[in-house]
Amino acid sequence: MTTVLAVFTRCVRAVAEGLLVQRESSTDKEFHFQNWFEARLRDLRLNFDVGGRNSYPDFRMVKQTEGYELKGLAYPGRDASFDSNSQVPSGHHNVIDLVVCHGDLLNADHEYIHENKSVKGFGTYGDILVRDRKMYVVPTPHRLLHGVAHCHTLILPAETEVGDEFVEVGQLCRREASDIIVGYSFDLQTNELQVTSMPNPDAGREHLFRAWRLAGSPAVPVLMREGQEAVDVDVETDE
Repeated sequence: MTTVLAVFTRCVRAVAEGLLVQRESSTDKEFHFQNWFEARLRDLRLNFDVGGRNSYPDFRMVKQTEGYELKGLAYPGRDASFDSNSQVPSGHHNVIDLVVCHGDLLNADHEYIHENKSVKGFGTYGDILVRDRKMYVVPTPHRLLHGVAHCHTLILPAETEVGDEFVEVGQLCRREASDIIVGYSFDLQTNELQVTSMPNPDAGREHLFRAWRLAGSPAVPVLMREGQEAVDVDVETDE
């Protein structure tokens, strides 16, 4: 049994009841949203464990093999991507709008294991350690989809069964890219990043999802944005 239907429903109804996110201070960048979500889990009397600061996911359910990773997006501000410092999102691991989506919509690879490595010997005296701490910049549902802004939307794998209180508002398909990155190297003298890629053995494979809303919610359709079904290998530089 999944908890996501009850959790999503409780979150939407909490907004309707006026139980909004309260930021305690201007320096509180993320924990106000986590505190609000934790209160919704407690409303449902669900048993859960809270992860550490850099652990993934933020909330692990006790009786179900499920977890919830929370990302609050600025409004107005950055909403097309989010930083994931501790793990790549995957399906197996402010309330203006609310999107609860299965991790597979963002990344369907369940095998990758996140690790940070380091190398000694850097610097003039050879006693500096260089740490390779990977950060993953992940597209949000707002970047991938039309119709989720200012709405409360639940996105699940197409085969997931939901109750009569939910209304379907979209059928979504993501196709795996033609190539996948399997390694990278960084030149400390030229500051150039080089990637190694290989053909994806599952290129073109379709992953199907459906978008749902509670009955009585706006029936704005949810659609894939053009060009977001699959994105091939690219290297971007942070300025």
